[in-house]
Amino acid sequence: MYAVIKTGGKQYRVAVGEKLKVEQIAADVGQEIVIDQVLAVGSGDSIQVGTPLVSGATVTATVVSHGRGDKIRIFKMRRRKHYQKRQGHRQNFTELQIGSIQA
Repeated sequence: MYAVIKTGGKQYRVAVGEKLKVEQIAADVGQEIVIDQVLAVGSGDSIQVGTPLVSGATVTATVVSHGRGDKIRIFKMRRRKHYQKRQGHRQNFTELQIGSIQA
C-alpha cells in the first residue's frame, strides 16, 4: 500500500517503513505526527484519487531527526559591470519514518 501526500509545498509518494526527508516540521524527535493531506491512496491494482484530497485518509509518521542539507552556492555576475555576488544556503529538513496509512 502506498499514498501520495503533500507537505511543505511538495508531493511525496510514501509506503509503510520508508524514511523521508521533508521541509522542516515543528515537532520533537520521537513525536508521532499525522499527515491528513493525502492526495491518493493505492493498493495493488486499485487506486483511490481525491478531489483534491482523499476524505478520511491519513498517514502516520514518526520524527526521526532534524538537520540541514548540503550547502548550495549561488553566484551571480554581470559581465563588464563589475558586479559579482556570492551567497550560500542550507535548507532545514525533518526526517520522517512512515508508520501507517489509513485509507
